[in-house]
Amino acid sequence: MYEYFNGKFAKVTATQVVVDVNGVGYDVNISLNTYAKIKELHEGKIYVHLSIKEDAHTLYGFADDDERKMFRHLITVNGVGTNTARMILSSLTPNELQMVIGGGNVAVLQKVKGIGAKTAQKIIIDLKDKVIKDGPSGSTGAGTIFVTSSARSEALSALVTLGFARNVAEKAIDTTIKQKGDNLNVEELIKGALGNL
Repeated sequence: MYEYFNGKFAKVTATQVVVDVNGVGYDVNISLNTYAKIKELHEGKIYVHLSIKEDAHTLYGFADDDERKMFRHLITVNGVGTNTARMILSSLTPNELQMVIGGGNVAVLQKVKGIGAKTAQKIIIDLKDKVIKDGPSGSTGAGTIFVTSSARSEALSALVTLGFARNVAEKAIDTTIKQKGDNLNVEELIKGALGNL
């Protein structure tokens, strides 16, 4: 139904962007990969996927079509819903995910919250041929800033939004800072915390 929205970014957080298109604000759920690419922008194009369920119509947005393709591949796998697909794409870039699936690396997929051994194997079996055929081609780069209280609170908010208990998320963030130092930006902080959960 929707291909993309091109407009002003009225609000950008680690899990959400509100795209203002001619005065209409679209609330769009995003992954950390998309956040890393758009966080400094004031306007731009967001590729979207509309998920329709009985109780909700939810928009998922992507900075590029490669990530959206990977998202759409993931949700074709039985047992992988839209939130799980977004969690996977918040833990791994589309390029990393392509390598993990192509290489049959079950262990890496199992590190993502909500992915057990059977689901990880199913993702690899179902998607191996598809992602090799039309996998992602871009890469994500991110600048570095010192962990500030606002970065920490934004990371915490993102993890709570993704379904983690607040106290558990706080411990994971603190562990990440101890492991990697305070030279982390928001998405690095969240990715590190996801690895510690």
